[in-house]
Amino acid sequence: MTRILADLPDDDIQWLDARAAEEGKSRASVLREAVASFKAQNRASRRSDWIARGAGYWKDRADIGDAVDYQRTIRDDRTPYDQV
Repeated sequence: MTRILADLPDDDIQWLDARAAEEGKSRASVLREAVASFKAQNRASRRSDWIARGAGYWKDRADIGDAVDYQRTIRDDRTPYDQV
């Protein structure tokens, strides 16, 4: 485990000490839990951003051709709404 030095405002230190006292933990333990929680949230937000991660996924596919033509082709079997 690596030790770090971090500057925090006095009111954050007071809050941290109060939180640690409430939970019967050390200041360092509360900070480690906060970092772990932040990492988990960050990881979850990246996973839920699947649309952005998938954007452009098919951009280099040569077998599809023009995307609009491809969409029209796969939808040819459907009846247009205005012909119902």
